[in-house]
Amino acid sequence: MSLGLLGKKVGMTRVFDKDAGIMIPVTVVDVAGNEFVQKKTSETDGYSAIQVAYGDQKEFRLNKPTQGHFKKNGASPKKLVQEFRFNSDADLPNTEEAHPGAALFEEGQTVDVIGTTKGKGFQGVVKRYNFAGQPDSHGHMMHRRPGGIGAGTWPGRVWKNKKMPGRHGVYRRTVQNLKVVQVRPEDGVVLISGAVPGHKGGYVTVRPAIKSKK
Repeated sequence: MSLGLLGKKVGMTRVFDKDAGIMIPVTVVDVAGNEFVQKKTSETDGYSAIQVAYGDQKEFRLNKPTQGHFKKNGASPKKLVQEFRFNSDADLPNTEEAHPGAALFEEGQTVDVIGTTKGKGFQGVVKRYNFAGQPDSHGHMMHRRPGGIGAGTWPGRVWKNKKMPGRHGVYRRTVQNLKVVQVRPEDGVVLISGAVPGHKGGYVTVRPAIKSKK
């Protein structure tokens, strides 16, 4: 895996591509303020990884172990901490130079964006699982209901994982192979083509695409 960044979804806008003559919908992701926290090596921790933190936080809102972790590594208090693993210690980036920012990515690069989808509340099976529903004709009384859920004979019970009404949304989702349309280090933002999971202000992870399309 390569080094990625944590960020906040600012919202969506559009960018005009003069060469192609098309309008590209993009999501603006704020990645300013990412900070290296800890470098983990095979010798000390058994694996190779970089800890990255994002989102300034008041120190008193963190518990004592977390406060001590940030102080020990010379980092300021943050809301989110995430590790990015590497195959070996030789692949670890130099954390002594500068904190990671939008310049970590380049225009035209493909990335994966991980986020939490919007919450939809309690929903029925038509909205939650795209059930077709039942007839809407006159006299019918089961329009958007799921119908029978159990076996008619043996074992005569409802099986686990049966698709039924319930809470919908707030799922962790990864959108793969999105294109970086623009990188603006001076503003601390990255413009990524298409939509990414979550609401405005939601936290996301942006990493180099694992299954990049050639």
